[in-house]
Amino acid sequence: MMMRRYFCVEKHAKEKKKKKFVAHRSRFMSDDALFLFLTTSIIYFKEEEEARSDKEEVIKDKTSINIMTQKQQTTISLQVKNLSYAYPMEPSEIIKDFTLELPKGSRCLLSGANGAGKSTLLQILAGKTMVAEDKVRVLGRPPFHDFNLSCSGELSYLGSQWRRNVGSAGGDVPLAGDFPARQMIFGVENVDPERRERLIKLLDIDLDWSMMALSDGQRRRVQICLGLLKPYEVLLCDEITVDLDILGRLDLLKFFEEECEERGATIIYATHIFDGMHDWMTHLAFISNGELKYGQGGRKEDIEEIKGIDHLLSTIEDWLRVDRDETKARKLLEGPKKRVDPYAHFGSRQMSYYGC
Repeated sequence: MMMRRYFCVEKHAKEKKKKKFVAHRSRFMSDDALFLFLTTSIIYFKEEEEARSDKEEVIKDKTSINIMTQKQQTTISLQVKNLSYAYPMEPSEIIKDFTLELPKGSRCLLSGANGAGKSTLLQILAGKTMVAEDKVRVLGRPPFHDFNLSCSGELSYLGSQWRRNVGSAGGDVPLAGDFPARQMIFGVENVDPERRERLIKLLDIDLDWSMMALSDGQRRRVQICLGLLKPYEVLLCDEITVDLDILGRLDLLKFFEEECEERGATIIYATHIFDGMHDWMTHLAFISNGELKYGQGGRKEDIEEIKGIDHLLSTIEDWLRVDRDETKARKLLEGPKKRVDPYAHFGSRQMSYYGC
């Protein structure tokens, strides 16, 4: 309404200015000059009017887009549109024209072979990797550019980030320190005490555990607890239950199911363990060569290949075998991968450290 009033006032002022301008100039002109002047003025003001109309249409379109986005935000929690991504210095894309849309309250199983792009996709969705703002939306906002999504706890990512690269150790090693689990868990501020106590019991955590004297499974329990302390809206899980025993895994999946049904949270869960996943999931996304296949990440009821089956494992196994054969055939056709020299644009390998 305010925008419409603004354009009405602006239009009235321009009409008044146009009449005054023409009247003033016409007093000092001959008939031929006046005719030429009036003709030129009409063309000028007509073009100006058309430009203003186009501007109004653009503003109107943007307003309608914003309204549509607000409506979608009430039902859609995660949206990926035609996303493609390649690692620096890599000639081929690991994510290719990827499109996915998940409503609030959904539990999406993310599956695919090793190297298919699952972890890369989750890191993009978590805002750890930069892509264009219009490609990924989490709760209607770009996760990389809007860091408040992660800081507020609305977007939570659970993966293998508790590791560091140590060259002399031959790769990744777990992070550890000589302090108790209590210090880490109770060190998180603005947490509901009841939720914290529930998670401690659910994950069977001993608060006196020393973080430098734990097994991988115990360390993983503490990591999961920290990631779930604040009520999230979207949770991204990258194979977080591989170190848990059967009871710990089933209890955690039950907790996730309650979070989705009671609070409307959305979860994407990447795993290679499919026990109980058919009944747990609401959506299924299978990645092959960086692309979605078999249902395009839709509701499990709409995916023909898994209708009427009791065990998801056998179906996923068939898909993985087909994917493996297609990958081998594709590599034979492509030939040896061309290696990109990361130091080619530097004066020397030593100076590449300084970016020279």
